[in-house]
Amino acid sequence: MSAAENPLQGEALIKEVCRRIRVARSYWDAHNNAACRGEREKALTLYNTLSKAEKEKIPQQLKVWLRYRSEKYFGAHRTPPGGNRRSRKNGKGRSGKRRG
Repeated sequence: MSAAENPLQGEALIKEVCRRIRVARSYWDAHNNAACRGEREKALTLYNTLSKAEKEKIPQQLKVWLRYRSEKYFGAHRTPPGGNRRSRKNGKGRSGKRRG
């Protein structure tokens, strides 16, 4: 059975939302932003299907990360991934000066 045939509901949906947020946070901690962004989008999509009462069952720490911290770094106001990247060859930073 696919997820489309048997969508998650109730406690199973809440557990899946929490799991996806935790996975996104683990990618974030590992500095894997592309994977974090994808997992965060999946978690947010599922989170938005929850009722108000179901959202209250999500631990506050996970809600804060999903809504505030990750939005701060992955929100629409940020530069999308795969944009114009500058090369940092030979140990040079943004200023072009060599670090000590």
